[in-house]
Formats: sequence, structure tokens, C-alpha cells
Amino acid sequence: MDKRLLLIFLAFIICTASIAQTKRKQKKIDKVIEQARAYIGTPYVYGGTSTSGLDCSGLIFNCYRAIDIRLPRTAEEQSKIGNTKSWGSIRPGDLVYFKFKEKRNKWYHSGLITAVNGDDIKFIHASSSRGVVESSLNTDYYKSNVKKFKRVIK
Repeated sequence: MDKRLLLIFLAFIICTASIAQTKRKQKKIDKVIEQARAYIGTPYVYGGTSTSGLDCSGLIFNCYRAIDIRLPRTAEEQSKIGNTKSWGSIRPGDLVYFKFKEKRNKWYHSGLITAVNGDDIKFIHASSSRGVVESSLNTDYYKSNVKKFKRVIK
């Protein structure tokens, strides 16, 4: 076989495999976001992990379990998993972690990025006052308390 033809064939195989891998990754991201959206309206329950009530880390725990990724149960422990990303490189499916201080106590909160359209970034989370909702990350309250972003789906 001609070497040029062989190189073209190998490039085709590699490209095809890369496209298939990208499609599999996108399906996982879509499934995690779909799972999160199915919880919208679920009430907040500290330590909860069911449709009758859940907290922020329970939401993330359940959504990633739907694609067979086992995360730790708490937001603080979950925030140690995956690759850290910057504001400019986040995408849907990434996780956002917040660190708040209230009455000298630090507490962690987590959410799932659902859409990135320039500066308009949406995320789903379990709000202690509103239950599971989709919110804008660009509000001063959330934006100023972002601790980090993590990518679990590679």
C-alpha cells in the first residue's frame, strides 16, 4: 500500500475515533443537565438526596451518578474532584463551587453549569430558600462568592 494512502487512512481512523469520543462526552453532559433540570422545583432538605428534598451536593451527587460517576457526598469534598477551570474556560456540565461566610462560619455551596453564552452563565443548584432552581452566575451575590470551577467529565 502506498505510504500516502496509509497515512490518509490512519488520519481518517483517528479523526473518526475523536468525533465518536466527543459525541459520547456530549451525551454525558446532556444527561447530567437533563437530570438536574428534572429536579427543578424540588424543595431544599439539608442532607437530602431524593425527589422529596435534597441539598446542593445531593443534587450534584445524584446527577453525576446518572452517568456512573461516583462523587463524594459533600460540596467541600466534591470540590476536590476533577480539573480546575477558569472563568473563561467553563462549559456546560462543569461544576461551580462557592464559599460563603456567615456569622464567622464558612460553608460551601455547589451548582452545575447548564449554559454559557458569552458572559451569560446559567447554573442549577439547590437553594436553601427556593429549592432547586436555575440561576444566573452573573448576579453579584453568586459571582463574588465563586471559589472555583471543576470539570469532572473529561
